[in-house]
Amino acid sequence: MRVAFGVVAFLAAMLVVQAVLFVWAVSQSGRSLPGQSPARLGQTVALDLTNVLERDPQTDLTKYVHDQYANYAHPFFVLMADGRYVTSGSQSFPEDMMRMARARLQGPPPGMRFGRGRGMGRRPPDGTDPSLPRRSAEGAEAGPPRPEWWQQPDRFVERLERDAAGAPFVRPAPIVLDGKLAGVVVVPPQAPFGLLLQRYGPMLALVGGSVLVLGTVLTSVLIFGPARRRLRELEGAARRLGSGDLSARAPAKGGDEIAAVAQAFNTMADDLAASDRARRQLLADVSHELNTPVTAVRGYLETLTMPEVKLDEETRGRYLRIIGDEAARIEHLIGDLLDLAKFEGGGGTLKHDAVPVAPLFERVAHRHERALEQAGVTLVTTIDPDAANVLGDRDRLEQVLQNLAANAIRFAPSGSTITLTARRPVPGAVVLSVEDQGPGISEEHLPHVFDRFYKADTSRVAAGGSGLGLSIVKAIVERHGGRVSVTSRPGRTVFEVSLPLDAADSTR
Repeated sequence: MRVAFGVVAFLAAMLVVQAVLFVWAVSQSGRSLPGQSPARLGQTVALDLTNVLERDPQTDLTKYVHDQYANYAHPFFVLMADGRYVTSGSQSFPEDMMRMARARLQGPPPGMRFGRGRGMGRRPPDGTDPSLPRRSAEGAEAGPPRPEWWQQPDRFVERLERDAAGAPFVRPAPIVLDGKLAGVVVVPPQAPFGLLLQRYGPMLALVGGSVLVLGTVLTSVLIFGPARRRLRELEGAARRLGSGDLSARAPAKGGDEIAAVAQAFNTMADDLAASDRARRQLLADVSHELNTPVTAVRGYLETLTMPEVKLDEETRGRYLRIIGDEAARIEHLIGDLLDLAKFEGGGGTLKHDAVPVAPLFERVAHRHERALEQAGVTLVTTIDPDAANVLGDRDRLEQVLQNLAANAIRFAPSGSTITLTARRPVPGAVVLSVEDQGPGISEEHLPHVFDRFYKADTSRVAAGGSGLGLSIVKAIVERHGGRVSVTSRPGRTVFEVSLPLDAADSTR
């Protein structure tokens, strides 16, 4: 919701800025109509009012100006000689503009010029001093002093011209009736910002508000609506997964961030489901593997403790040996489970030393010497000169080779050969391989031979095995930063362990 409010607030701010910039641009344009300057507008209005007043001197100027010019973007005002004051929109204009208009109305009539040798000269027609009050024949004052333009016409005209040249507005446009100056029209060169805001503000507010409401609705429906629904579905899937429903998945349609989060959630759910299946399978396999020896131990113990059953010493000894073998099997299974959990969980510390390969192969041969004799199998070792040493934990690498060799001996036919090889096919890695000439592994079982407790009639796990040996091999090799692989066909099965020559992370 904060994102939605942020988008709406941003849209509102942009609309306000757009409206203010629009009003400012109009105020700076100095145009009332395309191609018409403020001076031309003043002349047009003055000529129009002159024609109207000549036809009907009693015309209501306020109403006429409002009806004809209220929609003009550029304001102006009309000041008549009789004191009437009419505006087209704005009710306030600069005081110097008003003084200019009043001074123009108090100036000499149109066509009369004084000063600098122009017009009728420096003195009025009656020859009197314009600076003195008018007097009667008896010497008394005949009236008030003449206006400024009559007393000092040169100075008045110069002031008018100076004021007009330095004023921030154009010259007033005259309204002349019967040869007399009846009024002036004053148009500022730029429309006042306040006037334009007052004039266009309500319309812009209405349009902007409508756009804001419409944009908010469309944004909610088209953008936040689908996103909200998808987030709610993702939330529901997360809650179902948390309550134990491992089949819960979130819709991962689209290519946006929500789809990426949903995809990551689904991947996590798949991993959890796979882990849960593996955990259940592990529990089932452990229960099955432990059930057989435990049942056997319990059965033989019950037989031995039954007073009504008379057993000879040979039978009793055989039962006790079976009980011992099954107990050892349970111990071996538990040890393998602990080792596998430790390696897969990253527990324990591996040493990374330079380990000679030849002693490793010798210990494997000595450890399985009796089993090799009983199976009638020959063990052969081959070590390339550049693969005489590997980097790793000696005891764990020996455990890897022991498990692979034991697995090969189980399936090697009598008279065949098992080969232990150390070579360096590429720089930076040493490959240790165990090859046998057994019946091979079916293609459909190859991807699963390293899975814990994986068993099949043609798999590499024979009766009596725990089904964890190859899983332990894989865990140890990966802790060394290497990898283990298998290739198989009838008569040839090869397990290869590739180990890097640089130190691996002992905590990985």
